[in-house]
Amino acid sequence: MIKNKVDLEEYLKRDKEALFMSQNISMFERLTNSIYHFEIVLRKCEYYRNTKNNPYLSIPYIFYKLVLRKLSYKLGFSISENVFGPGLSIAHYGCIVVNPHAKIGENCRIHSGVNIGANKSDTDVPIIGNNVYIGPGAKIFGDITIGDNCKIGANAVVNHSFESNCIIAGI
Repeated sequence: MIKNKVDLEEYLKRDKEALFMSQNISMFERLTNSIYHFEIVLRKCEYYRNTKNNPYLSIPYIFYKLVLRKLSYKLGFSISENVFGPGLSIAHYGCIVVNPHAKIGENCRIHSGVNIGANKSDTDVPIIGNNVYIGPGAKIFGDITIGDNCKIGANAVVNHSFESNCIIAGI
């Protein structure tokens, strides 16, 4: 969770590295990468939400929240603040739905068509560890825990907990 300006800079740096934006790429590619801009705006929303006493009275938070909503509609993402740890890598734009109560660790790579959601109530959501790869079309739901260094295959339906270093096959 981003708690100060140093955390914000660290999250932005790790997200940039996860998206391979730290390599020598042109300025045009940096300016036109919508996923990179989405992640920047998401992190700034998290920063202003977590560091202000009442974020709804904060003009920067309201501004970034509106921009985040516009980018979410454009890219097909439904991702709330404070869900993902640093190093988020969204592979493609397309439908990605993540319950706002889910907790996902560092260095998550997520593809399009993924749904991470609740089973019976909003509190029955997955907790996903660090360094997890989530393949295209995966569905992860319920009060489960996915350990560190797991790989979830394309179109997998995951409704049971798994320990660290697992490969969860898809269809």
